[in-house]
Amino acid sequence: MKRLLLALAALLALSPPAAAQPARDQLTVLLDWFINPDHLPIIIAQERGDFTRANLDVRIQAPADPNDPPRLVGARRADVGVFYQKNLHLAVDQGLPLVRIGTLVATPLSTLTVLRDGPVRTLADLRGRRVGYSVAGFEEVVMGVMLEGVGLRLSDIRLVNVNFGLSSALMSGQVDAILGGFRNFELHQLDIENRPGRAFFPEQHGMPAYDELIYISHRDRARDPVLRRFIDATEAATHFLVNNPEESWRMFIAGQRRELDNELNRRAFASTANRFSLSPGALDRNRYERFARFLADRRMIRAVPALDTYAVELPPATTGR
Repeated sequence: MKRLLLALAALLALSPPAAAQPARDQLTVLLDWFINPDHLPIIIAQERGDFTRANLDVRIQAPADPNDPPRLVGARRADVGVFYQKNLHLAVDQGLPLVRIGTLVATPLSTLTVLRDGPVRTLADLRGRRVGYSVAGFEEVVMGVMLEGVGLRLSDIRLVNVNFGLSSALMSGQVDAILGGFRNFELHQLDIENRPGRAFFPEQHGMPAYDELIYISHRDRARDPVLRRFIDATEAATHFLVNNPEESWRMFIAGQRRELDNELNRRAFASTANRFSLSPGALDRNRYERFARFLADRRMIRAVPALDTYAVELPPATTGR
């Protein structure tokens, strides 16, 4: 027995050591708002293990302030931010070193919404009425374009900042319409409160189509393979979500997110799933260049920048790290 043990010890000494598992790359992802169904591909990728399989350790963080993602990503205090294509053009024009690396929600979500039983039946009925909004920056552009189509001007309405109380401001009569409410949330919220709404879609009234939610990073990381692995993991999660909605919902409300299991989020889940980009890494160059020209024509940005300076399609992922 002693000779056997010595032989085994000698054999182990000659055997090569087991390969150490490489440490996972860490990423901080800063959301645009508190966790909600708009973020499903990120949550599903975390719950399903897509990030782990991509050798990533992803920390998902809600912002203290909705304006944080572009600032913190531009300052390198977060690796990836969830942001809005519309606002990306403005942020880059103001000098923030940001670049779009992927698409989360590939269709517009924002609406101009009125109460279905209210006095506004058409856009022309907005003359002399109050329109509430939450975030400054685009309300004048969007309203200006939509009103032009019915022969009105901005001076024909009154814009009112209602902070983030869009639905309550509309239901209480503080305003006659709200601008910026999402069609997958505010419309459901109004219906749940038995005050159903009627939506006018900006992309059907003069606004060029755009990606509602995108992934951004610092411009210096425009070719970072780690970010490509992140985008590819969210792509896998999106396809799983489309194919397995019930299981994806259970993942979404797991653990501490159990409080999200309510009627509003259930409805939002159902009406958002088909709006996620199935190819989040792909870049629609025409869409971005067209929107930049639109903003330049409206004097929202000083000039149309080269696309590659603010929106990229990351290089393909390589094997290993």
